[in-house]
Amino acid sequence: MAVSTSTQSPPRLTSLSHGGGCGCKIAPGVLSELLAGMPGMQAYSNLLVGNESSDDAAVYRLNDEQALIATTDFFMPIVDDPYDFGRIAATNALSDVYAMGGTPIMALAIVGMPINVLPKSDIAAILEGGAAVCSEAGIPVAGGHSIDSVEPIYGLAAMGLVHPDRIKRNADAKPGDVLILGKPLGVGIYSAALKKNVLSEDGYRAMIQATTQLNRPGVALAALEGVHALTDVTGFGLLGHTLELARGSGAAAHLRVADLPWLPGVHELARQGVVTGASGRNWQAYGAGIELAPGVDEVCRALLTDPQTSGGLLVSCSPQTADQVLDIFQSEGFGQAAIIGQMQEGPGRVFVA
Repeated sequence: MAVSTSTQSPPRLTSLSHGGGCGCKIAPGVLSELLAGMPGMQAYSNLLVGNESSDDAAVYRLNDEQALIATTDFFMPIVDDPYDFGRIAATNALSDVYAMGGTPIMALAIVGMPINVLPKSDIAAILEGGAAVCSEAGIPVAGGHSIDSVEPIYGLAAMGLVHPDRIKRNADAKPGDVLILGKPLGVGIYSAALKKNVLSEDGYRAMIQATTQLNRPGVALAALEGVHALTDVTGFGLLGHTLELARGSGAAAHLRVADLPWLPGVHELARQGVVTGASGRNWQAYGAGIELAPGVDEVCRALLTDPQTSGGLLVSCSPQTADQVLDIFQSEGFGQAAIIGQMQEGPGRVFVA
C-alpha cells in the first residue's frame, strides 16, 4: 500500500477570521449602547481624557510637564502574511498615541491564537512583525498576554507621553478650520479584494506601505498652536471619524470628494462590488448624521464609509497653519496628504459634496 507523503498547507490567516483589521470593530451605534451605562469620570481630576468622548486614547496627568497616554488596539488578520499582519496591527495601535499628539514609550502585546491550527512559526512571525514596528518607533514590547483563541488576534496596549498643554483631542475643531488628511483612503476595499484573490501585487504593496507607515507627524503637529483637533481615521471610515470630530466640536464638517486622496484602483474595485460588510454597518450606524450631495452615489458612499486599518491622521487647523501641517506631512514621507474640507458654523454633522 502506498503511503502519502503530501503535507497540508497551513490555512490562510484571513480564512480563520470572520472580519479583518479595523473592519472588526463593533458598529458605532451598538458600541454607544454598550457604553451607555459606564460611570462618569468626573471624580478623577487628573484624568484629562476619558470615555466621556469618542477620542483615540485615555490621557492621565502625571505632573505639570507630563501626561500619560494609554490605549489598546487589536484585531483579526487583514492580510495572509504573518509578518505583515504583525506590522500592520502594531502600527495601527501606536497611531492612537500619535493622534493624541504624544510620543510612544512602551507597548504590551495582546495575543490570541488558534495554537492547534496555525504553525508556531507563523505565530512567531506575527510577534516579530509587531516588535519590528515598535523598534522602528523606538520603543520596546515589554510584555503582554496570550490566550489560545478560535480566531487569530493580535495588537498592542500602547503607552506614550505628552505635555498636558499639547494634548490634541478630536473635539476641539473650530469653525473656519481646514481639514487635512495624512494618508490615502481605500484600505478596506483592498482587504476585501485580497480575500477575493483579486488584489494585484502593486495593490498589495500599496496597502502594506500605507498601513505600516507610522503616524509620526502627530508629535510635530501637536506643537503647532494652530492645530486645534487631531484624530486618526480607522474602523468607522472617513465619514464616521469626521462625524465624531464634528459632534465633539459642535461644528459642521464639509468634505470635498474631489480632493480626497485614494489608493490606486479602489474606485474600480468598489464599482465591481468589492466592498466590506463593515462599510454598510457603518452607514447604518451613523448615516443620519451625514448629508450627501446629489452627485454622491452608492459606490462613493461605500468608499467614504470604508473601514481604514492603520489609516491617516485627520487634522483640523487654522487656514494660516495649513501649509506648516502639509510641510510636516511631506517631510515625514506622507506624499498624498491633502486639504479635504473645512469646518463651519452649524450643527455637528458632516456635509459631503
